[in-house]
Amino acid sequence: MHEPALLIDGLDFGEGPRWHDGRLWYSDFHQHRVYAVDSDGNREAMVEMGEERPSGLGWLPDGDLLVVAMLARQVWRVTGGQISVHADLADIATWHCNDMVVGAEGTAYVGNFGFDIESDRSNPVAAALAIVQPDGTATAGPTELDFPNGSVITPDGSTLIVGETFGSRMTAFQILEGGLLGNPRVWAETPGIHPDGCCLDEAGGIWVADAGGGDVVRIVEGGETTDRI
Repeated sequence: MHEPALLIDGLDFGEGPRWHDGRLWYSDFHQHRVYAVDSDGNREAMVEMGEERPSGLGWLPDGDLLVVAMLARQVWRVTGGQISVHADLADIATWHCNDMVVGAEGTAYVGNFGFDIESDRSNPVAAALAIVQPDGTATAGPTELDFPNGSVITPDGSTLIVGETFGSRMTAFQILEGGLLGNPRVWAETPGIHPDGCCLDEAGGIWVADAGGGDVVRIVEGGETTDRI
């Protein structure tokens, strides 16, 4: 068992953590801000979102920050402190957008709830994963995902692995030319674990936050759980 240590407190709903430029960046969608915090716990508000809720984070090759605007179902671009709409996903996402991962060349993959989970969780609706090109052009990728959420891209850029929160599985896709996705396969079934945010480690395991519990677990391809925090 790994022993956790407190870095910061005072979060209302932390989301979409990413390590970038020597700091941990994250969204707090109830505080409507994106923050960055260093290893000593010094926190700085980086983006004010007004009444919008931020979620997934990523960066374009030129260093501009991308932020998922959950309620608007958009991806916002932050350039020199100025916010613009990078991509509108309203025709793809059927409910609030959530997590995002951005590849080295700037293609972003954005999940969404699929349906209003606060009103009726008993009748889940499959959702599409949005593919956003570096120029902001958005298309629908795989469409039959059960709450696509946290995702990772393998270091060689060949594979996207998507956590399906309500499906209790991790699904892998081959990344094709132009960032399109193909050849889906189940990377891991995770019964009893509802994958949320995730991170790929050097050995190829995925650390997954369990949205249905209070644990972070390490899962390897095939579904074995090797570690738990």
